[in-house]
Amino acid sequence: MIVVTGATGNIGRPLTQALAEAGQEVTAVSRHTTAVPNGVHHVVADLAEPVGLKPALAGAKALFLLLSGDLHATGANPADLIGEAAAGGVRRVVLLSTQGVVTRPSGDTRIAMHALEDTLRESGLEWAILRPGGFASNALWWAESVRTQQLVAAPFGDIGVPIIDPADIAAVAAACLLDDWHTGGVYELTGPEVITPRQQAEAIAAALGSPVRFHELTRDEARTAMARSMPAELADDTLDILGSPSPAELRISPDVQQVLGRPPRPFAHWAARNVAAFR
Repeated sequence: MIVVTGATGNIGRPLTQALAEAGQEVTAVSRHTTAVPNGVHHVVADLAEPVGLKPALAGAKALFLLLSGDLHATGANPADLIGEAAAGGVRRVVLLSTQGVVTRPSGDTRIAMHALEDTLRESGLEWAILRPGGFASNALWWAESVRTQQLVAAPFGDIGVPIIDPADIAAVAAACLLDDWHTGGVYELTGPEVITPRQQAEAIAAALGSPVRFHELTRDEARTAMARSMPAELADDTLDILGSPSPAELRISPDVQQVLGRPPRPFAHWAARNVAAFR
């Protein structure tokens, strides 16, 4: 049995579906009751209380570990989740980390994530680590303003990074959970192209078949908005990358191609699949 945390999110949903379609017994973990694919067991648990994960881990052979936002905050101790997995008999953990642990290693949230990676490596479990850059699904922050005002408001309008489709992250995670060949692998996951927020707005407009305006926010305006849904430290780290990406953060990684045997999908593909959110 494979346990998927963050099962209601943009990675967890397609990962749960992919594993179920592969014939795996799957337990989906989320904070709230939700619909899951047929045959998938669902457990309500808050990862901020690791002991609550015990019922989900009973009998599990593998765990996909995605930290909720509060577990990125200063003072959180997500390493306890690795201990609970090992104590529950889990043999393999696939950890969703972040590209920033190598490109921005001094940030508070990156230091904490690097420590969690080290805990996993030293746990005696089989492991794989995924380090994605920015997510295409972050564009859903703009869904309401596009629906109501035909407007995308974002900082750093003409600075781009190679954002990745979360469905591609899920596909790589499934491969790592199912295939022994990926044990000990560390995969940097990016999209196939550098794309700016202004270009993302254009791709959304193309998917809609109607104009979408772009308004550039200041960094302070963006931070205030982001801090409503994530720790302030994580918002600052994210804005540092978006505003001034390093050469390493602009690099197009070959790892999706190497794991899946196909290139990562461009943002336009994500926008077309998710266009209903913007109508």
